[in-house]
Amino acid sequence: MATRDADDVERPDTIFPSITTPTEPTHHARPLRGVDVLPSSSHTSGPFGRMFRHLPVFEHQPQALTALAARMNPGGRPAENPDIPSGYTYLGQFIDHDITFDPVSSLQRQNDPDALHNFRTPRFDLDSLYGRGPADQPYLYDDSGGLTRFKLGEDVGVVPDEPSGAGPDLPRNEPRRRGEEEVFFGRALIGDPRNDENTLVSQLHCTMLRFHNQVAELVAATTPLTGDNAFKETQRLVRWHYQWVVVHDFLRRIVGQAVVDDVLRPETLVVGTRGEQVTVPRPHFRFYEPRQHAFIPVEFSVAAYRFGHSMIRGRYDINQFVKRARGDQGPIPVFGPELPPDELSNLNGFRRLPPQWGVEWDLLFDMPGSEVEAQPSLAIDTSLAGPLASLPASVAADPPHSLAERNLQRGLRLGLPAGTTVARAMGITPLTASELGIDDLDAELAMHPPLWFYVLKEAELLEDGRALGPVGGRIVAEVLLGLLAHDPLSYLNVEPAWRPQPPLARDDGSFDMPQLIRFAQQP
Repeated sequence: MATRDADDVERPDTIFPSITTPTEPTHHARPLRGVDVLPSSSHTSGPFGRMFRHLPVFEHQPQALTALAARMNPGGRPAENPDIPSGYTYLGQFIDHDITFDPVSSLQRQNDPDALHNFRTPRFDLDSLYGRGPADQPYLYDDSGGLTRFKLGEDVGVVPDEPSGAGPDLPRNEPRRRGEEEVFFGRALIGDPRNDENTLVSQLHCTMLRFHNQVAELVAATTPLTGDNAFKETQRLVRWHYQWVVVHDFLRRIVGQAVVDDVLRPETLVVGTRGEQVTVPRPHFRFYEPRQHAFIPVEFSVAAYRFGHSMIRGRYDINQFVKRARGDQGPIPVFGPELPPDELSNLNGFRRLPPQWGVEWDLLFDMPGSEVEAQPSLAIDTSLAGPLASLPASVAADPPHSLAERNLQRGLRLGLPAGTTVARAMGITPLTASELGIDDLDAELAMHPPLWFYVLKEAELLEDGRALGPVGGRIVAEVLLGLLAHDPLSYLNVEPAWRPQPPLARDDGSFDMPQLIRFAQQP
């Protein structure tokens, strides 16, 4: 992110509360800043905003945040979370890229969330996958054979007699070889370039492309639809199954089934003259209350949903062949130096998938029938993996390069309320200063802890790092379910009693991310 020195804000030496900016009023009949911003995309985009807009915020000393960030990168071996396989870390990243994109806020100046524009639709509509559609971005699609499929990249090769799991790369703008020269870098031709920023989210995006292609084949084989109507039906099925995974697999693991059930409550309706009863889920929200259109609260995007950063492992195994080939080197580091380019030394993104690097998903998800134990995610707590203390330039072009410090600074620049303040506003007894364990760093910091840190600490103390706690879990659940409830085309609105059915679902009707992967990888 570029430095904008001219826009830097002078900071007072004292810590003081300030009231957040409301979104509804206008000034002398002029709209609020940011409302009339024109996005570079033709998508219907929604703004960022606030969930707790009347709460005071506290501006901490930058050096206190730097010290807190250092405390969050302690070194050593972080705790693992046996309840959440590591693939859900990157599913969470994929979901984030589907609903948020903020290319303009800065770490160097104060930002008004009400003036920021979200360049993604705040819906689970997979605009990160579909882009602007085949008419506007035909280079993403293959319409040969009467079906509208996604283009896939080159196959990375399969080692004879080795279960490498190698599959296609993402489609790219450069061939693997140009004459005798091997091309190392190649821009992915996909709906959201951020989904190529590391190998794991890149391969997850590729799996979603393959899932669409398989569903397109199913629609062609089981319906009379053709052309654009077949494509729209394919999109609907792909989106609804993805939405089901978000609610009933991802969210359930992150916040717990009880929280999901409290927000998405069953409601019995009496229909027809015979008094037939139908039970459908109906959302009930306490804190996420869009007045007109769905929006992304900064308490979610800048704090609560960043719980996933604590789940990132420092290293990953991606398939059995590469695991054996690396031997004593162990799993592949998630980040590494970009120059000189060494495609086999790390999982950096924005480059070609190396040969035999197709991901075997049973190393990342609990795949039924596999004897392989999936690598667990790290615990949701205040200790981040070592590599996140020094991000590569492709991820963090400007300082700070510590992910923890970047998150804390972003919360400061966007004026987030303190975690303890949000807890009280939700009617939840906040953690004490001694429980937070940072009073030795800065007394004011312990009294008014940054919301992101607070969300991680309550997960660590109250849920043993296995799920989000009451503040973080409620924010994440209400926002994700709120986006679904405010999407007129979601399954929750169009057909609330809908459930996945075979052959996309298993024979018992269950459907989750492992089942989506299985269906996508059919021959």
